[in-house]
Amino acid sequence: MEVSLIEAATWLLQQQDIGILCHQSPDGDTLGSGSALCRALRSLGKRAQVLCSDPIGKRFAFLFEGLEEQQFEPKAIVAVDVADEQLLGSLQPVYGGKIQLCIDHHPSNTHYAERWFVNPQASAACEVMYSLIPLLGVKIDIAIASDLYTGIATDTGCFQYINVTPRTFRIAAELLELGVPAPKINHAMFATKSRERLQLEREALNTVEYFRNGEIAVITLTRKMVKESGAADEDTDGIASIPRCIEGVHVGVTIKEKADDLVKVSLRAPQPYNASEICAKFGGGGHPGAAGCAIHCGVEEAKKQLVAAISQYLEEI
Repeated sequence: MEVSLIEAATWLLQQQDIGILCHQSPDGDTLGSGSALCRALRSLGKRAQVLCSDPIGKRFAFLFEGLEEQQFEPKAIVAVDVADEQLLGSLQPVYGGKIQLCIDHHPSNTHYAERWFVNPQASAACEVMYSLIPLLGVKIDIAIASDLYTGIATDTGCFQYINVTPRTFRIAAELLELGVPAPKINHAMFATKSRERLQLEREALNTVEYFRNGEIAVITLTRKMVKESGAADEDTDGIASIPRCIEGVHVGVTIKEKADDLVKVSLRAPQPYNASEICAKFGGGGHPGAAGCAIHCGVEEAKKQLVAAISQYLEEI
């Protein structure tokens, strides 16, 4: 059932031994939401632990400083920034159907939890968490503020994307007033690349293909490319934004090969185009400016299907 933030906070205050689930291939928003909520709950004397199916990238390690692992069996299960249970990866078989509260901002949220609060107007789940944590009776300190700022900054492309609202800037300003080292975080999130990432990016640029007179741009990341570059999974973050930056492109596509018969797709689109509507055709979703989906086929077949679907979408609008 849908709940208010006050109802969500009241429920959390009644719980002990809380497991906080993040989505697979974790980004700054799901991790920032998870770590901020974990800090808040622990400050109340509760046992809480952030859980994710995939390793946490080294650039996000600071989000968990001071959050030593606690050993307990979760009795209350909360998902943050998770639009669908299928996004939990290997945690899905363990916690699927058992999630008691979901805090999210994705319009495509499937309402899978027993209770949910979803605010599609929020730029990030961390923006929702900024309002929730004080309702727990917890003061936002610099550690929590840094977690929240990271989630908001990464989910807005450092405040560039169309999901940014006046409230987003007001929240960011208030977090900075608490002492958040924004320049340091921004540099780590947006201006630092590993050598392996640069190698992978160079290889990816060589795959750029244009369709529909340049309105669609497609980049492909194969498993071979990733392996030969030595790149970690987190090094692929941000590559999806490259085709969106190309002049004249209405829809940018990044196809990442995961197996012989499975690809992960990231779509980026400027206004008035809606990436989420396109991904919904393949069982995915997200936001108007950024969305994703998975297609069970090879790279070339996926490319063919995507280009056809996007072309039809552009024709219709």
